Amino acid sequence: MLRCPLDSVKPPAFAWQSRRNPHRMATRNTAPDDLRQRILNTARTLLDEQGAAALSLREVARRAGVTHQAPYHHFSDRESILAELVAQGFLELERRLAQAHSAGHSPQHTLAASGMAYVGFALDHPGVFRVMFRADLCDTGRFPPAQAAGARAHAELLRLVRLIHGGVDDPALAAMHWAQVHGLAGLLVDGPLGQHLPGQPERLAFAREATALYAQQVLGRDLR
Repeated sequence: MLRCPLDSVKPPAFAWQSRRNPHRMATRNTAPDDLRQRILNTARTLLDEQGAAALSLREVARRAGVTHQAPYHHFSDRESILAELVAQGFLELERRLAQAHSAGHSPQHTLAASGMAYVGFALDHPGVFRVMFRADLCDTGRFPPAQAAGARAHAELLRLVRLIHGGVDDPALAAMHWAQVHGLAGLLVDGPLGQHLPGQPERLAFAREATALYAQQVLGRDLR
């Protein structure tokens, strides 16, 4: 599930007003770490609402209520923001997968829970999910933290295969499970399934049924 294709809080929102110009925005009273996370939170929301094409440092600054130059104190360009969001996304995905894989359930239930963890992440963070596996939008080879986070998430996929297939370390099985759950997530986030199931509860219910059926079919036969 899970590395990038190459192998790979909420701080207080306020604007400082200059005495000379009450409409001028600035960031002097915002701590650097708060400003950085504020920019990332704004960028994440923009991705969810309008997609990567709408993301620019100027638009992020405008939405965050800071000066146009403020994002450049932390991010050199648009791709740098995307890379940080991708890194955070992979780490969150790893956390969710690890939780599903550590529950100690039967192989069938573990596979279904893993699929729900993946789809649940995609539905909760659609904007970041759309970017995570798009090297044309974010080349993680240029950003080691994002590449490392992708590798950690992919390691959970390999762990899943070992858990449900008796310790087997098989890249083909890993790819099969990844393709199934990634395809389901894509259909629910941007595809026809999402159009027919516009509400989050309905999408999650469908995903739960689909992942359970997949686990039942896959683990009910000898695949290798």
